Amino acid sequence: MTEPVDLEQVDDQGERHLELTAVQARWHVVLGSIRADLEGQPSPTSVRTAARRWNEAITAMAEDVATQMRNAA
Repeated sequence: MTEPVDLEQVDDQGERHLELTAVQARWHVVLGSIRADLEGQPSPTSVRTAARRWNEAITAMAEDVATQMRNAA
């Protein structure tokens, strides 16, 4: 059985590993949510329409974030 990690004793490499694991987990949760939405669509046409909406929403968010970062610099 694996012992729990004592986060106070994690070295730099361990800390980086935990950060990467968190990023991967977030990625999978987000993609899982999008997939669940797509699988809930009633037809192939509505799946494609929903995918386009997701794409447009993600692209718009990316533009907003990029603009905020550029303005903050």
